[in-house]
Amino acid sequence: MQTIQLKAPYLIFVGNETSDHFAKTGAGIVEWRRSLCKGQMNLKGGTVDLGLPSMTIKEAAEANVGSLIIGTASIGGGIPDTWMDTLVEALLEGIDIVAGVHTRLKDIPRLREAADQSGARLVDVRIPPENLPVGTGRKRAGKRLLTVGTDCGSGKKYTALALEKDMKERGMNVDFRASGQTGIMIAGKGIPIDSVVVDFISGAAELLSPENDPEHWDIIEGQGSIFHPGYAAVSMGLLMGSQPDAFIVCHEANGKFMVGWDHYVLPTIQEVIARTIQIGKLTNKEIRCIGVSVNTSQLTPEERENYLDNLSKQIKLPCVDPLKSGTQKLIDYLNTTFNNK
Repeated sequence: MQTIQLKAPYLIFVGNETSDHFAKTGAGIVEWRRSLCKGQMNLKGGTVDLGLPSMTIKEAAEANVGSLIIGTASIGGGIPDTWMDTLVEALLEGIDIVAGVHTRLKDIPRLREAADQSGARLVDVRIPPENLPVGTGRKRAGKRLLTVGTDCGSGKKYTALALEKDMKERGMNVDFRASGQTGIMIAGKGIPIDSVVVDFISGAAELLSPENDPEHWDIIEGQGSIFHPGYAAVSMGLLMGSQPDAFIVCHEANGKFMVGWDHYVLPTIQEVIARTIQIGKLTNKEIRCIGVSVNTSQLTPEERENYLDNLSKQIKLPCVDPLKSGTQKLIDYLNTTFNNK
């Protein structure tokens, strides 16, 4: 598959970081793919603890670590000089360096020279693969579910990962398909859809969720919102190319305006469902909504229960907060709708 592919297992590098807030990437990888993580590495002064064994580069090489993943996001998105010796050492041991920072690894001469010398890779997950095709719109085997949102940052990645986890626990044939940088580092593969030239987004989405067994589900990480004045083009291309059989609307409870676009009122969940079906039918006439995922972190437990119950009655679909109660209601409805066992 023509996607970014990471070599496992991983060493999560958190450098000199002292704030958990700036180590969310590393924490996310550990939360969802702990089995792929051999250890973590802090530099002098770093205090972030991801709950993994501490390792040196030498120990990582002896443990056959495939990738050192930069699990922090520094202000400005650069690679500090204090990291350079460690990253070069990893490359010379044959360990790939993986990053989602703004500074391209391949633009740093010392890293490029070390990679050329050892054959290890510099993997910038913000850079999409080359020679992506234009979308074909052809139907392909397998089933697909896309998470969509009323806004950006509405829980699309978390919902998709939670669904994959809960579906696998039920013995279902399912894979999370990553379309964003952090998702790629969690999944170990994917395409950064928001970095793809717009003409090729639907083609990239087709590659992201290729033909599969008839009962297999791809759970595709959504991006942006088809109502967003800045990012709708990405969302539209992903919807067209994914050809989802099902979708889940992700929403933040009591949100009123798009974050950062305070002059834009959020669409209603009903509007998102109707518009997604209208557009999605262009490439999959059977597209349907199977529920809503709501971030209720701003509500009390009683408010949460009332909010979800009332919303479910309004739209006649299951509504859950996956962080608080999992995705079981969504999966039950999905199985009933698609006659899965």
